[in-house]
Amino acid sequence: MTLIRQDDFIQSIADALQYISYYHPLDFIQALDAAYQKEQNPAAKDAMAQLLINSRLCAQGHRPICQDTGIVTVFIKIGMAVQWATTLSVTEMVNEGVRLAYSNPDNVLRASILADPAGKRINTGDNTPAVVHTELVLGDKVEINIAAKGGGSEAKAKFVMLNPSDSIVDWVLKTVPTMGAGWCPPGILGIGIGGTAEKAMILAKQACMESIDIQDLIARGPSNALEELRLELYTKVNALGIGAQGLGGLTTVLDVKILDYPTHAANKPVALIPNCAATRHAHFVLDGSGPAELKPPRLEDWPTITWDVGATSRRVNLDTVTQAEVANWKPGETLLLSGTLLTGRDAAHKRLVDLLDRGEPLPAGVDFNGKFIYYVGPVDPVRDEVVGPAGPTTATRMDKFTETMLAKTGLRGMIGKAERGPSAIAAIKKHQAVYLMAVGGAAYLVSKAIRKSRIVAFADLGMEAIHEFVVEDMPVTVAVDTLGSSIHQTAPLIWQKKIGLIPVVEAV
Repeated sequence: MTLIRQDDFIQSIADALQYISYYHPLDFIQALDAAYQKEQNPAAKDAMAQLLINSRLCAQGHRPICQDTGIVTVFIKIGMAVQWATTLSVTEMVNEGVRLAYSNPDNVLRASILADPAGKRINTGDNTPAVVHTELVLGDKVEINIAAKGGGSEAKAKFVMLNPSDSIVDWVLKTVPTMGAGWCPPGILGIGIGGTAEKAMILAKQACMESIDIQDLIARGPSNALEELRLELYTKVNALGIGAQGLGGLTTVLDVKILDYPTHAANKPVALIPNCAATRHAHFVLDGSGPAELKPPRLEDWPTITWDVGATSRRVNLDTVTQAEVANWKPGETLLLSGTLLTGRDAAHKRLVDLLDRGEPLPAGVDFNGKFIYYVGPVDPVRDEVVGPAGPTTATRMDKFTETMLAKTGLRGMIGKAERGPSAIAAIKKHQAVYLMAVGGAAYLVSKAIRKSRIVAFADLGMEAIHEFVVEDMPVTVAVDTLGSSIHQTAPLIWQKKIGLIPVVEAV
């Protein structure tokens, strides 16, 4: 008879969440390095270099790979012969482990979970509650798969109820381009097929937590229909040319993982959930002998990559940059930013725009005239850090505020992750502003460029407060220039045509 003790269970959850916050799975690092070595697009190759360097830094410094340390999702298989020594339910123990992990003073993780999601959206403060799935199985052990899923990739989850005769491949190839780059490719596509609507979504999430093995599958060849489907989707999704961070290139996905389940004769439910470049998951088993132990990888397992910004990179002083200088920046160009910028995410933008709409002044210390805003919600600093990991958040969420911000504040430009939508691009062109892209999933590396940080407004919003950053050589890519030309619209088409597997439909 196996006895699972409360403290062992809680400590195992906490340790696993700390572990995955700074250690990438080794299979992911190997797959990303292989993609980096073969990439031909300099912009995409540069983005992957930043991801690999960031990963190594996080493994060394035990700090989060991404500032978005995720919503905790746990799949638990409980052996029916297990006995429990606990005063808490399984879900309560999971949440205690989450609290312990996210408040660890040596590696504080960002609390991103909001209660009352349809109403006041108040941060719970400790990243609880987790999403917990339990299953009773034969046996005398407890098996746990745990993930910390970032909001940017989770926001791109898709579901469809196809007709039985419809093509899954056609739907995926039509759907992936609509996801943009906010899920931080290259990553993994998890696909669930069958069951019911909710079952398909759960299967897709579980698929994201499987190991990368597509190259082994290519080498040995498929042995069943699902493996044939994996290979076809892997080849054709990469042929879309979306590339790392949506900048165009050879690799958009590192693997396609598929799980299926029997379904009703009238249905073909299909779910697609991407896992981002900060993929975080771990598997462990509790057998009653104490807390689980996850073996740290060796630093020698990471590739040694030096990041070279190149002779063509342009250094920019944010405190003196003029409109004439900004007008000369071209999509795809690498900039190194130094000087002062302000930050702001969804909640801060909502407050700012409400103030502007009412004709009220902005908070003291918040002056966007001639300045840049960085879409970020940083992790709290530890030890001697100026700020914790501070990578960009998805820029399209701020599209609805862009016209007002540019028209009424004198804002010169924005920095975020992935593409901008049509309304934001129109506003950028109208006001001759600019949008710059930082690499999503390289948060610790970005934080190394931040020399000073202070909160200047909306401190009650926690990680969504407005900060003032002083940066030095912060790397960004020009994504939308003052003429409204977007690299996220042009580059994938160029690389799709170069790869030549999928016909390119030119815009009329």
